[in-house]
Amino acid sequence: MTHAMSAGDAPALAVENLRKTYASGVEALKGVSLTVQQGDFFALLGPNGAGKSTLIGILSSLVNPTSGDARVFGISIHADRGGVMHQIGLVPQEVNFNQFETPFEICVNVAGFYGIPRAIAKVRAEKYLNELRLWDKAFRQTRTMSGGMKRRLMIARAMMNEPRLLILDEPTAGVDIEIRRSMWQFVTGINRAGTTVILTTHYLEEAEQLCRNIAIIDHGQIIEDTSMRRLLAKLDVQSFVLDVTGLDGALPDLAGVTLTRIDGQTLEVELPNSHDMNSLFAALTEHGITVTSMRNKTNRLEELFVRLVERENGGKVAA
Repeated sequence: MTHAMSAGDAPALAVENLRKTYASGVEALKGVSLTVQQGDFFALLGPNGAGKSTLIGILSSLVNPTSGDARVFGISIHADRGGVMHQIGLVPQEVNFNQFETPFEICVNVAGFYGIPRAIAKVRAEKYLNELRLWDKAFRQTRTMSGGMKRRLMIARAMMNEPRLLILDEPTAGVDIEIRRSMWQFVTGINRAGTTVILTTHYLEEAEQLCRNIAIIDHGQIIEDTSMRRLLAKLDVQSFVLDVTGLDGALPDLAGVTLTRIDGQTLEVELPNSHDMNSLFAALTEHGITVTSMRNKTNRLEELFVRLVERENGGKVAA
């Protein structure tokens, strides 16, 4: 039997054999177990219909599990749902606030659900709207705001109870690069200050850049649960695009390396992880080809994600 730990010692999240079967017969979660340590920046990835939204729904009390349990800082979702909700801030996929209210009203009113005194709520609303660059819009109806501003407002709203665990469900979908960057500056800042963050995203480069640990869910099961570094190390081959000079004659034949000419100044290179890049550059130089710059051809995490899902589905990516 698992004994409840004190909140100080417990993981931020401990999911224990969670199952969810809907009335339609769809088995959305098939015994999911997962641990997220305090202070982590954790990625939860998976194709559409994999079970991510069901899992988040259970953690945020929107969905009842069929069986199993989840503990947030040692508090069971069954034993003390209210206690769990005080620990969590949720930024959902869809904009779900009253667009005729102002950002200030939205933040102050949601604080009331947590029993936060109005005077404190007003101070917090000003703080988080400022930090998310929304204070100049604080007293205008939210229907006049851009999509990116509404996304940032949902983060501000989620911070009103100053959660120890912030769950971001596809927070940057449809948001331009500049606004996305400002959102991540805020989120990485609160993570450094101690808030645990769980991120679901389709922008896999975000997960690679931001997250230290990762779980991949597919068809209601965890198919990978490891550190980002270890996961990326599983890629045995990497692809690069090289900008070069001296690409005049036939391509050299280099052992273990696949070279493809894109145009007169560009090469595509596929090589094993074990291959030393300096050796590649030296070999190309010997053949009169000088590398002036390089970049990854594809996002490594995206490539690995596709491979893992294909493996689980017998060679086909889930729709």
